[in-house]
Amino acid sequence: MRTVKTKTLEIAYFEHGSPDGWPVVLSHGFPYDIHAYDEVAPRLAEAGARVIVPYLRGFGPTRFRSSSTMRSGQQAALGKDVIDLLDALDIEKAVLAGYDWGGLASCVASALWPDRVAGLVSYAGYDVIDVNRLGHAYQPSLEQAVWYQHLFQHERGRECLALHRRDLCRILWKQWSPTWAFDDATFDRTAASFDNPDFVDVVIHSYRFDFGNAVGDPALADLETRLAEKPPITVPAITIDGTQDPLKPGGTADHAPMFKARHEHRVVGCGHNLPWEAPHDFADATTTVQGWCGFAS
Repeated sequence: MRTVKTKTLEIAYFEHGSPDGWPVVLSHGFPYDIHAYDEVAPRLAEAGARVIVPYLRGFGPTRFRSSSTMRSGQQAALGKDVIDLLDALDIEKAVLAGYDWGGLASCVASALWPDRVAGLVSYAGYDVIDVNRLGHAYQPSLEQAVWYQHLFQHERGRECLALHRRDLCRILWKQWSPTWAFDDATFDRTAASFDNPDFVDVVIHSYRFDFGNAVGDPALADLETRLAEKPPITVPAITIDGTQDPLKPGGTADHAPMFKARHEHRVVGCGHNLPWEAPHDFADATTTVQGWCGFAS
């Protein structure tokens, strides 16, 4: 494990492959961590990549540098963290790939800083949150699937996450990936990342901000304004849906108009945790995007 300092964070990350390889940043989601890419990273390293797998803010050994910094989990913060990481590592441009929060971070970075992104792999399409839309109801089946987001709007939810984070997150793993037979050791390796002192604050803020029930970081207001305009993705991209993911009923093929460069949509027989359930498919999408843009270093 290595660490690097940005203005806001000391980011912990693992690196695989040659330092001279084509850079790719693999961003994990909630409630997961870098172990989601344990089988993806070696495949990409063998394909010539310099693979960087960071712990997101609020997870694992990543820490805020100042106690006065807002523990924001909003999308602009997650996307900017990716760009700040590239700056700290002196990487001009990289392929970005992610799912869940990591897909959100990768899409935000691609939409707002396209000159820093060679290509994108995004699980679940154009994964930029429409905060205004979240103020209105979804169909009941999806409302049922996002029960945890409703719980987190209340202090009862904060208490539940603080006291029972492992039990709650394990339930989400099972619900979101109904055919994935993970064992206790696999879950426990990742669950250790939930002991980060800022985990609860970042997670709660993330979902309350999305629902319009928490103010954002003032320093990120301009970025959120730009995201509210739904900027298109202008870099080569592959988007992927899992057929057994209850969070994405019907899939995201209809997001295609948001991608203005070369774009391909794929469907994989898995649940929400794509890189862990189908590492070959995730790695193949990433190397395909790298090939499209002729990106070498």
